[in-house]
Amino acid sequence: MKIAIVVDKTLDKHKKKMLKAIQESLDGIHEHKVIPFDENFMKEIRKFDLAFNVATGGGKEARQLHVASVLDLIGIPYTGSPPITHALCIDKSVTKAIVKQEGLDTPNYFVVKPGEGVPREHGLKYPLIVKLSRQGSSRGLRKESIAHDYYELVRNVEWAFENYKEPVLVEEYIDGMELTIAFLEDENGTNVLPPMEIDFSRLPERIEKFFSDRVKNSGEYDQYIDYYVPARLEKAFLKGVEETSRKAFKVLELRGYGRIDMRIKNGRYYILEVNSLPMLVPDYSNIPMIVEKTGGTYKGMILTIVNAARRRFDL
Repeated sequence: MKIAIVVDKTLDKHKKKMLKAIQESLDGIHEHKVIPFDENFMKEIRKFDLAFNVATGGGKEARQLHVASVLDLIGIPYTGSPPITHALCIDKSVTKAIVKQEGLDTPNYFVVKPGEGVPREHGLKYPLIVKLSRQGSSRGLRKESIAHDYYELVRNVEWAFENYKEPVLVEEYIDGMELTIAFLEDENGTNVLPPMEIDFSRLPERIEKFFSDRVKNSGEYDQYIDYYVPARLEKAFLKGVEETSRKAFKVLELRGYGRIDMRIKNGRYYILEVNSLPMLVPDYSNIPMIVEKTGGTYKGMILTIVNAARRRFDL
């Protein structure tokens, strides 16, 4: 097949590494070419049989749903989830509302939009965490994002508005085991991989015990974070994690591959967010880490994603 690897117009070091790894995985198996999502995209993409979509940019609010929308419009098969799924998952508050409606646990929350005040009476229990509702890769998350009282909450929300000018999600901070659950769609359907536990306990005392921007992206703290696959949980809890994840993947109609971030506390599975277009950076992104820790290979993962799209579009 002729495969277009669809990328953003500008690539940071992580996306460049991901692109190189995808190209190497397809070498000798499928003809491929890198196609940026730019002004010439609709003309160029028609030359290909399939689009391997890893573009997460484009637009100011919706972002990662644009490529899938264009491909759907012009009838080009593509990897990953459809535009409606990206639309539901790009905004954490929308995702939470849907999974909560399905009876799944997610931290209690409310949303504050630019120009709105922070309600003093909100019914949530401190500490609270302030997140950007429509950003990924821990963008905007700081140690100071944890609020222990109303005044800290107001300062955090105002900082987010000043720096990002978008709605913020305020939710109860769950101080529990952090998990990432990934799935790859294979010939047998949705294959939920063993959950990966992310252990922050060895981080220096002064450092926040979650993936803030600096913990995740600076590289300074990588040596202090431990990953366990499968997570150090009893079988009953492992089964509960899988069942909860399957329900979320199904209701949001994820396809091909995806990821859920979750925390467990007091026997409850709290879904933090669902990523419908997670990055696939070797030695950095969670899905490749889980695949390799369970005996798979990066190349095998990429070909599994391609083959899932081929089955879906009957190629």
